[in-house]
Amino acid sequence: MNQIIACLKTRRSIRDFDAARMPSEEVLNQIIEAGTFAPTGAGWQSPIIIAVTNKEVRDHLSKLNAQCLGVTQDPFYGAPAVLVVLANRQYPCHVYDGSLVMGNLMNAAHALGVDSCWIHRAKEVFDSEEGKTLLKSWGVEGDYEGIGHCVLGYRSAGCPEPVAKSRKPDYVRYVK
Repeated sequence: MNQIIACLKTRRSIRDFDAARMPSEEVLNQIIEAGTFAPTGAGWQSPIIIAVTNKEVRDHLSKLNAQCLGVTQDPFYGAPAVLVVLANRQYPCHVYDGSLVMGNLMNAAHALGVDSCWIHRAKEVFDSEEGKTLLKSWGVEGDYEGIGHCVLGYRSAGCPEPVAKSRKPDYVRYVK
């Protein structure tokens, strides 16, 4: 089987990370670069990626996300790195563009042996006043919508290898 197809078929979301094992900067940069090559509507490149490896900032983002969810536990599952994907609302395809970036990030991470998970509520976090203040402090100007948090790291020792569910029989319908 083609190596890329195999990677796409075996990537799974991880929800139990070893918080002490941060991917190297070199590996993170490769993952981020792959995200920047995701297709975007008309080539506008509406998304941006905020790479968070600072533990205090990561923990603050986790707290904001947990508040949106109405819980106190870590919605980032202990992952030490977070790639926040935002997309400029002035472009009509911004949500789709950002979603493709998220897919590229997770698939690139898997190809490099890094585990990942898409965490929702980025829209709610960055639409809040506190989220807007964070964006401003990071130099992000404009009308950006939070698309997702791509959490990255390595699964904890007790986390089993996830297995894909079988595909539903009517997933594809051919029109010939």
